[in-house]
Amino acid sequence: MMDVDKEQGSSLPVLLVSRTENRVLSDREVVAEISGLVTTAGMQPVDTVVLRRFDPAPKFGMGTGKAEEIMHVAESCGAEAIVFEFEITPTQQRNWETLTGLTCFDRQEVIIRIFADRAMTREAVLQIELARLKYSLPRLAHTYSALSRQRGGRYGTRGGGETQLELDRRSILKKITRIQGELKEVRKDRSTQRKQRERVSVPSCAIVGYTNAGKSTLLNALTGAAVLAEDKLFATLDPTTRRYDLPSGRKVLLTDTVGFVHDLPHTLIDAFRSTLEEASFATGILIILDASDANIQLQYDTSLAVLEEIGARSRPELIVLNKADLLDEHTRARLPVEFPGSVLISARTGEGFDAFAQLLEALVSGSEQDYLLPLDRGDLVARLHREGTVSKVDYRDDGILIRAGTDGRIAALLREYEYHA
Repeated sequence: MMDVDKEQGSSLPVLLVSRTENRVLSDREVVAEISGLVTTAGMQPVDTVVLRRFDPAPKFGMGTGKAEEIMHVAESCGAEAIVFEFEITPTQQRNWETLTGLTCFDRQEVIIRIFADRAMTREAVLQIELARLKYSLPRLAHTYSALSRQRGGRYGTRGGGETQLELDRRSILKKITRIQGELKEVRKDRSTQRKQRERVSVPSCAIVGYTNAGKSTLLNALTGAAVLAEDKLFATLDPTTRRYDLPSGRKVLLTDTVGFVHDLPHTLIDAFRSTLEEASFATGILIILDASDANIQLQYDTSLAVLEEIGARSRPELIVLNKADLLDEHTRARLPVEFPGSVLISARTGEGFDAFAQLLEALVSGSEQDYLLPLDRGDLVARLHREGTVSKVDYRDDGILIRAGTDGRIAALLREYEYHA
């Protein structure tokens, strides 16, 4: 594990190594994403090697000749570390550091570093620590070989070092078990809070989408929340819930969530499952896409894949195309056709907010249904006005005929009163 230079105005110069074979992204897009990640992590990309032909080999993950070529590029550009855009095994990491004499790590560790720097709440800190420990466990031998190089000896290779390695391994396993127990308690508290929200029968929507798509900016603009909204990847890790008043006067809870990224490491999906599962309990899902990004389809596909993995695809969805203020007229006309039923907005300028509010109202209200209620069930009429969207009420001799849009909970309660003319 390396220590990034924290001095004012300084950043670690790194060589980026990426590959594009069998990838959905172009060379430029792959490089742009990993560059954004390492910059967010406080490092400075000084050069890039793109592997357009990739022949996997066990020692370095590629042929020895290509590995030596990368070593010479690192030397010539003055890099002090090498960051691989793809995953490398602990053994490959040791081999690379032996070959180059530089600290070497992969994209997964970069993301863990960013998350560790951004985590604020106890839950997020625990989740990141759990992901870091699981990632570092198979790399303990790598840590000891790095120490032996620094000390000029053979610390950790046999004898007492081997014993210390096993002691540290057991220590990490104990920490993992302890953190998992603490997270279980935190998740129990979150479940209790969720049940309390459900008792007041206020619909909720989870704001999800690719990192840096503008989720926090949208929540701030709609509700006046003070969520950190930076032009950086993973600016928000901790979920924030705020109330938003719809045009009808009905209230809805909006929850900002951690951003997605292409090929998000599974250790981080697992670590943030309890945070992301807010989406699976929400009345609806708002999928925020950066409309100015040429790779918007990948953003959408990635969002759906993560929602599928956490069991949230069954919830009603609204696609929100953000950053309309950055679009030309052709793109403005094209995107709504490519994403039917979506709404084009600008969280920065407020453009499209009226249309967004109407679609959000429809999303949380559900489909309209006619109900014939008993004349003595005025309480249900009042509840529909409070929790649903009532479009028609007709007091008749045989009951109260009411047409309303409702969400899943109240719709289930009223199922016996459904009326079909």
